[in-house]
Parts: sequence; structure tokens; C-alpha cells
Amino acid sequence: MENILEFLIRAKKNTYANGNAAKVNSSRIGSKDYQYEEIINNKKLCYHDTYFGGEKFIGSEVVYIDEKPIWAMNYYGNTINPNLSEEAMDNALRPALMQVGSDNLVLPLRGPSKFVNGEFSYGFEVTGSMENFTGLERIYKNNELVYELQCNGGIIK
Repeated sequence: MENILEFLIRAKKNTYANGNAAKVNSSRIGSKDYQYEEIINNKKLCYHDTYFGGEKFIGSEVVYIDEKPIWAMNYYGNTINPNLSEEAMDNALRPALMQVGSDNLVLPLRGPSKFVNGEFSYGFEVTGSMENFTGLERIYKNNELVYELQCNGGIIK
């Protein structure tokens, strides 16, 4: 599991969280997709993130070993403040997500437990383990809740 956790951190930093990452071809009609691959111990690890929407979005991330799905996370995010555009939320969210793995108290699923970026403050709470978890991500702008994401997932057998 340790190799998978380290791989997941690198994958997340090289896909959506990184504003310069290129999308791959859509895997489903209307989806936005990112993919990252590495070879570790002669095994091909692949991370695929696919989502729909923008200010209100839903998606899933899957980690494969040699094309077999072994771990996944589903998520639904909602921009609560209608005055904030998708671009504004991306600018608030992506820097926090680039901090994935920097906080030893939180599983490397989204960002750290706390992160401040100008007038935005980010928080992520998770319960469980990589095998079975639920999480809640929130962003506040000047102490007003403006965004919330719920996620869950775990090992696939």
C-alpha cells in the first residue's frame, strides 16, 4: 500500500491539481479526464481521474495495477457562492490540492487538513483508511463557506 500512496501523491500533483497538466481524451460523453502512469517494480500503475461539470461537479479517480482496478474514490463538489466562477474556485482549490501528502495527519486523498491562500482557507477531514474512507473538503472565503466536496472510496476487490 505504501507504493500506492506515494504513487497517488505524484499522480495527483501531475493531473488536475497542476493547472498546467494536459487533459486526455474523454472516457465518457461530456467528461473531463486526466491520466498519469508509472512503472514501479515492473508493474504498470495508472491513475485516471474523470469528472463532469464545473461549479457543481461529480467524478471518480481509479488506480490500476497492470490494467486491473485496485483503488477508487468518488466525489461530488459544489460551489455554494453563486458569485464565484469555476475559474475562481480552481484558483482557490488547485494550490491546496498541490499540497497533497504534505500533512502526515491526513490520507493523501485531496489536500492537507488546513491550507490558507490569501482570502481563501481550505480544510479537509477524512475518516477511515485507504481501504475504506469518507472525506469532507471545504473552502471558506473571508470566513464564509463557499465550496464543499464529499468523497468516499477504498480498495476494490
